[in-house]
Amino acid sequence: MNKTVPDFLSVKSISLLLVLAMLLAGCATPRPEAMIKVYDFGPAPVPTAATGSLAAVALFEPQVSPALEGNAVLYRLAYADAQQLKPYALTRWSMPPAQLISQRLRQQLGEQRAVVAPGEAAAPFNLRLVLEEFSQVFDAPAQSHGLLRLRATLSQRVGGSETLLAQRSFVVQQPAPTPDAPGAVRALTAASDQVIGQVTAWLALWGRP
Repeated sequence: MNKTVPDFLSVKSISLLLVLAMLLAGCATPRPEAMIKVYDFGPAPVPTAATGSLAAVALFEPQVSPALEGNAVLYRLAYADAQQLKPYALTRWSMPPAQLISQRLRQQLGEQRAVVAPGEAAAPFNLRLVLEEFSQVFDAPAQSHGLLRLRATLSQRVGGSETLLAQRSFVVQQPAPTPDAPGAVRALTAASDQVIGQVTAWLALWGRP
């Protein structure tokens, strides 16, 4: 005599299988990208009235070490291993830091002079930047600062040749308000604005064509 499974058991089994499939699908779903926080330097300072009295400068793409090429927000534990750069897992810059600095510098310099890309237009001055350090440095577990080290090289174009005019290294430290990724972002943004002001003032010394 053949026995059949009652209809209510079949429906129950199917329901359990559907629930199990949904649970497995939920476990396999990747973590949402919204958990990663992305930062930039925020709105640029309100510009003053542009004078445009200084000679144009060609701003080259900044150079960086391989460790600074990505978008990671980096830190060092100086009290444990100062030679090791570490990235925060869920925090990113909106673009590589060197590009953020170059973009901000272009905005600042634009108040005083034309800023062009190399080869875009004739400019009597060439400005090259090398970003050497851009990290949060922990002197103790609860104490840290943002450290920015930038080297700037200015040269002058005369005819078809280029002559070195000046080179300067800029080093700025800004205390981090909190010992975490948001604190790193705030400290490094403040350090960047300070360095950009220093570079702008330095270039003004060489601003006449």
